[in-house]
Amino acid sequence: MLADALGRPLCFVVTAGQVGDVTQAPALLAGQEGAAVIADKAYDSNALRALIAQMGAEAVIPCNPTRKIIISHDAIAYRLRNRIERCFNRLKHFRRFATRYDRRTIHFLGFVHLASARIWMV
Repeated sequence: MLADALGRPLCFVVTAGQVGDVTQAPALLAGQEGAAVIADKAYDSNALRALIAQMGAEAVIPCNPTRKIIISHDAIAYRLRNRIERCFNRLKHFRRFATRYDRRTIHFLGFVHLASARIWMV
């Protein structure tokens, strides 16, 4: 999921449970603009950092502990990452989202869009 600076949902990609998040990051960032992309350690990859630099944004991603060459990040800007967590928390207030009752992905994604529209209206 991609969220804006106010923690409102912008874009979603539903994947299987075992798929890593970093594989879907280019699809989420396509066509987006911003001064910075804030993400957690799971998104630490050279390819993603290059894509963010190509967008003209700053990558605020802490290094994975296994990285040999440490790349510094803005610790003050990284504190704003909790806004995506708040966005997920707001979506989990909808019981249907939190428990994922829907069997089919298309039904689940439809409800995610409906819940997101509700969050944007409030």
